[in-house]
Amino acid sequence: MTVHVLETEGQVCPFPLVEAKRAIAGIASGDELRIDFDCTQATDSLPRWAADEGYPVTAFERTGDASWTITVQKP
Repeated sequence: MTVHVLETEGQVCPFPLVEAKRAIAGIASGDELRIDFDCTQATDSLPRWAADEGYPVTAFERTGDASWTITVQKP
C-alpha cells in the first residue's frame, strides 16, 4: 500500500474536493490518499464525499488552527 499526499492548503473550496476526486482516480486500489487542507467547508465535504463513494476514512485530524488532514483509502 502506498500513501499519496495531496497538498491543497491555500485553495478555496471546492478546490480541495475537486483535486481529491482527480487524485483518487489515478491511484491504485488499496492505496490511500492523504489530503492536507485549510478550507473549513472541506471538513464536511471531504468526509461526505468519501462516504458517498464508499472510500473508508482511515484518519481525520486537525493539524493547526485552521488546517486539517484526512486520509481515505481507495477500495
